[in-house]
Amino acid sequence: MNEILEADYLVVERSGHVVLDGVSFVLYKGDVAAIIGPNGGGKTSFLRTILGLIHPKSGSIKIFGKSPAAARSRIGYVPQMRSFDFSYPMTVQQMVLTGRLGHIPGLVKRYRPKDYTAAAKALALMGLTGYRNRPIAELSGGEQQRAAISRALAGEPELLILDEPTVYVDGPTGERLMTLLEDLRSKMTVLMVTHDISAMSGHVNRVACLNRKLFIHDTGRITSDMVAAAYGCPVELITHGHVPHRVLAGHEEEKP
Repeated sequence: MNEILEADYLVVERSGHVVLDGVSFVLYKGDVAAIIGPNGGGKTSFLRTILGLIHPKSGSIKIFGKSPAAARSRIGYVPQMRSFDFSYPMTVQQMVLTGRLGHIPGLVKRYRPKDYTAAAKALALMGLTGYRNRPIAELSGGEQQRAAISRALAGEPELLILDEPTVYVDGPTGERLMTLLEDLRSKMTVLMVTHDISAMSGHVNRVACLNRKLFIHDTGRITSDMVAAAYGCPVELITHGHVPHRVLAGHEEEKP
């Protein structure tokens, strides 16, 4: 297996408080992995460390064998939807094209034919080809999220990172988004932070539970024991509809 991301004993502090405490994690090529855990457990800080926006106090992190800053052009990032201003007057295609700006040399950015081709492929992957000329403000929440993912895909990343991709969409839309992300597995590695355990169940192959410390499970199965370890309290999982919750035994902290 090819290592895409290698984090060893990461310690990260924010405002004098430890938010990541000795976190070790390996992400392999073709993984669709999810990180779950409570608010304030360090999930977004971990993503920002991967992106090189936060520097760890100690430990190391390599992406494609390089520093996060050196690997940034190979990473696509989709922040939480609230980070986007969908009221801005632009079409879906114009928004997606902005995902190409980091790949255009020079101070004056002019889109080239290959940028339009990459944007068109990204729109097609997310099922938005017929929406390319529509104002982004007129889309539904699920369509806007797919547009945000298309923007990241336009940069042709090898690693796609998503922060709460289903948080502002309804259940069926979240399920469809997770299916689309699973379909990307043959093209890239996917890492997401999510609270939506029901939507991701059955679509990921690895789950990491993060609450300052990280526990990794080399399976997409989710149990109450896993969630209890992440949230620090007893948890009972209740299934709804046709979403399966499969059984996983055991729970141990990953060693590098």
